[in-house]
Amino acid sequence: MQAVRASTVRRRVQRWQRGCPRWTDDVLVTEEPLEIRLRPAGQDEPVRVAVTMRTPGHDFELAGGFLFTEGVLDDPHQIAAISYCTDPGVDGDQAYNIVNVWLRPGVRVEPRALQRNFYTTSSCGVCGKASVEAIHSRGACPLPQPAGPVVRPEVIASLGETLRRQQALFDRTGGLHAAALFDLEGRLLELREDVGRHNATDKLIGHFFLEGRTPLTDTILMVSGRASFEIVQKAVVAGIPVVVAVSAPSSLACDAAREFGLTLIGFARGDRFNVYTGAARVGNPEAASAAGGA
Repeated sequence: MQAVRASTVRRRVQRWQRGCPRWTDDVLVTEEPLEIRLRPAGQDEPVRVAVTMRTPGHDFELAGGFLFTEGVLDDPHQIAAISYCTDPGVDGDQAYNIVNVWLRPGVRVEPRALQRNFYTTSSCGVCGKASVEAIHSRGACPLPQPAGPVVRPEVIASLGETLRRQQALFDRTGGLHAAALFDLEGRLLELREDVGRHNATDKLIGHFFLEGRTPLTDTILMVSGRASFEIVQKAVVAGIPVVVAVSAPSSLACDAAREFGLTLIGFARGDRFNVYTGAARVGNPEAASAAGGA
């Protein structure tokens, strides 16, 4: 059987240094389309849900995470199996660029809603969702209040170095985003990489969703790059109370984070970071506990 698509490829490049060229091999991150298909029980034709440009690897987690964070599925037991395409009519090279998510009997989806709402790319995430109401429509609820877990500032300051140190594919290619989940003490739970930060987040959340380990309370999500509306949406659906980004958040990401009681942190670089929403979750846990009991 043909191997699953590789996450990197080698290319010949002309490398210049000090005015002199030389030919050498370079390692590039693979970018290929992944089509996610739903296969309802008893239905011959698949439901085509989304196409996303992604880095091959953890494709089943990507499919599961996408369907969960976009509100199509809410329980891993709705899934009977996940497989690559086995249609003999599909070119062999593309069979591993199509994932079938087989649903258990009785699980129903609305095909027209899926076709209307879902098209993704590695650069922009899910298009067509331009308001906070889109999260409400997926059944997501505000995170528990009062503030919930309190994270020490030194923990937040340590996350970026851990994230960067664990990016194995980035070290080889220099062209990948990452999403990582930490506990409240800054211990790394899981990390996923992809050419798109939204895909990396879906792979990460999909890992826990498929294992039945959501909601992800008392955790911290860190993403390379900026924090977009889609990243906040996915965190809210997964029950993650704190999102940290290396770069800036968007205005809509801040609006969504405030609406759903999420702590949103940007420009987390070394011991400096900005808290845009949910500042009550950042500080000294012992002091917060004493204040709550006063």
